[in-house]
Amino acid sequence: MYLITVVGNLLIIAAASSDFHLHTPMYFFLSNLSFTDICLTSSTVPKMLVNIQSQVQGISYIQCLTQVYFFNIFLGMDNFLLTVMAYDRFVAICYPLKYTVIMNPKLCGLLLLVSWIIMFWVSLIHILLLKQLTFSIGTEIPHFFCELNEMLKVASSDSLINNIFLYVMTAVLGVFPVAGILFSYFLIISSILRMSSSVSRYKAFSTCGSHLCVVSLFYGTGFGVYLSSSTTLSTQSSTVASVMYNVVTPMLNPFIYSLRNNEVKGATARLFSRAASCHPWIIDL
Repeated sequence: MYLITVVGNLLIIAAASSDFHLHTPMYFFLSNLSFTDICLTSSTVPKMLVNIQSQVQGISYIQCLTQVYFFNIFLGMDNFLLTVMAYDRFVAICYPLKYTVIMNPKLCGLLLLVSWIIMFWVSLIHILLLKQLTFSIGTEIPHFFCELNEMLKVASSDSLINNIFLYVMTAVLGVFPVAGILFSYFLIISSILRMSSSVSRYKAFSTCGSHLCVVSLFYGTGFGVYLSSSTTLSTQSSTVASVMYNVVTPMLNPFIYSLRNNEVKGATARLFSRAASCHPWIIDL
């Protein structure tokens, strides 16, 4: 599953960067989403695979904090990118004549840069607060990686401030983006229903279908972990939900966007065709 995730998302990045037909804001954000998915999975799964192979489940304190830091950054970036992609679809469908003016390269780059800066600082504050807590020697985390929510549960000292900051950031960086996505699609659907041509309505819906599938997978599992208390969510359920948004969703994203998108399929085919012309052994493969 990890290899499929890495290879699939790398193909999306390669196809979008090599084909000038895909040099649009939509595929710019899709490429960054694929990059973030690779990083998100790579922050946890390789360590898990080493643990499975070696049958040694330990992780050092510094490694654990590092894992929490990068995992939070890439998880937050997934969240921001899905929100920005919803806004991109809103502009493309509701204001098609102004699309290239509104979604100009400067704005796209600025949205991406601001998202990275916000997540770097939020994740850093989480780590600084986490370093104030004490943990007993040999503390066991009932999870397959160092997740912030699980770390706070096993801390020996009072984690009230950490929990308050966690839930505030979950609300600000989770609930508001979801509200933005829902509002964008409310306007998109309203605009589509006013279209007179059924062909235009189908084309508009098809451009949003892939994004909606990814949003449903990501938020449906993510909020189950971060918004449920320990009394209402068992450790097993939390682990399953984490596997869904940390492993399964990044693996499925390339399939969702490629199978439902003729432009991506065409770009991927042209990419393989150019590679085959340069390296004949690819044809045999």
